Amino acid sequence: MLRRNLRHMRRYPSLTLMIILMPLVFLLLFVYVFGGTLGSGLGSGLSSGLGSGTPADLRGGRAAYADYVAPAIILMAVAAAAQGTAIAVAQDMTEGVIARFRTMAVARSSVLTGHVVGATIQTLIGVVVVTAAALAVGFRPHANAAEWLAAFGVVLLLTFAVTWLCVGLGLSAKSVETASNSPMFLILLPFLGSGFVPTSSLPTGMRWFAEYEPFTPVNETLRGLLTGTEIGDNLVITIAWCVGVAALSYIWSRRLYEREPKPLAS
Repeated sequence: MLRRNLRHMRRYPSLTLMIILMPLVFLLLFVYVFGGTLGSGLGSGLSSGLGSGTPADLRGGRAAYADYVAPAIILMAVAAAAQGTAIAVAQDMTEGVIARFRTMAVARSSVLTGHVVGATIQTLIGVVVVTAAALAVGFRPHANAAEWLAAFGVVLLLTFAVTWLCVGLGLSAKSVETASNSPMFLILLPFLGSGFVPTSSLPTGMRWFAEYEPFTPVNETLRGLLTGTEIGDNLVITIAWCVGVAALSYIWSRRLYEREPKPLAS
């Protein structure tokens, strides 16, 4: 099943390209169009978000904002892959291929696991390309090997959780069109957290949401590992969010998968 999904990825490279292009567009937009103003204009709010005494604080302007926003762009690459996962699962459920798999001597869980592992590989390819692009436009992390490895682990854990969630969304969708729209909230969440501006700069109601939504601790953990800001308890919260979402989504997906395949929507 993994080989099947990898072949689909190779046969339809436009999906992988979409995963990469959307975060790249936002990276260039925020660094080169808004970066000069946000990096300088946010002043103490940006400095406090970056941590005290980090090199990014001293660089200022667009360079400092590139350091600030790069972790959020990396998370956007993870969120951007969600749509493709939901679509692929919905296509399998509506085009009759699942009914054929049910007659074969394969473990039922292997169909979903193949989607998850294949989507994880595809997402990580996008993350590597986006990270390289961030380095090219001025992102200057000062993490050591252990911190880079920990950052990779955080991204992998988030990818695993988001992918299982999107498998559930694809299984629950009544059509492929619905599946293509249901994961859109995952792309919006990085904007509603600490990814692009410090939460202290937001209005009170929005600030409360930004501080408690799941992408904020993930973003702060990743930023801390790569740029040296304080992580605090964000790593523990990140692990709790990811494990919880992954476990619940797995149970939800297995129950949905046990249903009879949906007929093709007209």
